[in-house]
Amino acid sequence: MSGEEVNLLGTYPKIKRDYDKRMAEKTPEVIRIAKLFSREFFDGERKYGYGGYRYDGRWKGVVQRMKEHYHLTSDVAILDIGCGKGFMLHDFKELIPNCTVTGIDVSEYAIKNAMPSVKPYLKVASAEKLPYTEKSFDLVISINSIHNLSPEPLKAALKEVERVSRGHSYITVDAWRNEKERENLYKWVLTAETMMHVDDWKKLFNEVGYTGDYWWFIAD
Repeated sequence: MSGEEVNLLGTYPKIKRDYDKRMAEKTPEVIRIAKLFSREFFDGERKYGYGGYRYDGRWKGVVQRMKEHYHLTSDVAILDIGCGKGFMLHDFKELIPNCTVTGIDVSEYAIKNAMPSVKPYLKVASAEKLPYTEKSFDLVISINSIHNLSPEPLKAALKEVERVSRGHSYITVDAWRNEKERENLYKWVLTAETMMHVDDWKKLFNEVGYTGDYWWFIAD
């Protein structure tokens, strides 16, 4: 069974990006600091990453859409790969109080500063070697995260998503559909190691046997 190209992030607020300003600020040192995924990336200056990563409820519409799309039941088990401070998982717990949430992130800073409501369910780990048994989760999510891996670890991560999912999975990755989007993406991105045309991503999914759903981060 192959996955579906589906946008479940339609309610997520779009921000206006100044691609040329980011490119001008994107020195090798800025990239090095961003890739540490520490305080500067989440809560430092905008040039290093988020420019302040705070909860504002923007994932509520997304988790509602996922609940509807995947027909999630009250006892669903959800894994968020690249969970950051746990904002999405917090919203899942609010929407489906009896669900089981689990999150991993490579950032010790993010896990240490996670939302208290979900912090006990989060741990530091990496996607290419998930610390869970086969078919542990009904829904595995990874939003703009696994593209931070170089191609071989990324392939391993996709296989891991497949291994631990017993139902559904949904990932989004950096991609482009035309030359302008490719140019904008390379101006904007700080941490991604793997970026491709959408068709090449689909070929990769087929190559590794990823059968979940997917969507793109497009710099349009």
